Amino acid sequence: MGVDLTTLIADWSWLAEAPPPQRLERLRNAWYDDETGLWDYDGNGTDGGWEWPRGPHSALFGVYEFPGTLGSYKPHFWAGEAWEKARDHVDADVRADLDALLGGLIWNGPDFDDEEPGEGHAFFSGGYGLLVAQSPEGVRELLATWERVRPRLEELRAPYEERSEASQYRGFDAFVRLLTDWGEVLAEAARRGWGIAGVSE
Repeated sequence: MGVDLTTLIADWSWLAEAPPPQRLERLRNAWYDDETGLWDYDGNGTDGGWEWPRGPHSALFGVYEFPGTLGSYKPHFWAGEAWEKARDHVDADVRADLDALLGGLIWNGPDFDDEEPGEGHAFFSGGYGLLVAQSPEGVRELLATWERVRPRLEELRAPYEERSEASQYRGFDAFVRLLTDWGEVLAEAARRGWGIAGVSE
């Protein structure tokens, strides 16, 4: 069984009311609450996109399901692997921005192993299964990076398709779709002034 990924955006000020070791548990408890309606499988399902809870936590978090991934982390992992094959063959400015974008979300790039956990991960000092964490400030920074990268994505097509050996993401269009979905997550979190927590159960 592979690693799953559920991506939540949440009100950081609400989470900060709890001590750091309890913040991820607080978010999970709100997400798991039956009153959200998110677990009502008799209701209208979703093939991807946003799900918003009902009940007492309706204004505190949202869930984004990446279309076509079936909740798996594998597409995100393979997108990072594919980028690592192509990155040395693209313009330095674009490479730096895409390194920062993917490194802040789903990729443990070649120079990241020795880095300290970022502000987002430090916000949650306890819990399990935290794969992605960005504070509201980090979200704004990554969104600005995405806005710089997005108009230049087509420049990456040839080096990406020539050198990518990650079979799941050999197709450049699928890679762009995944990035665009992350851009949507960043934009909505930034609009609300919220952070991001990507968790595996």
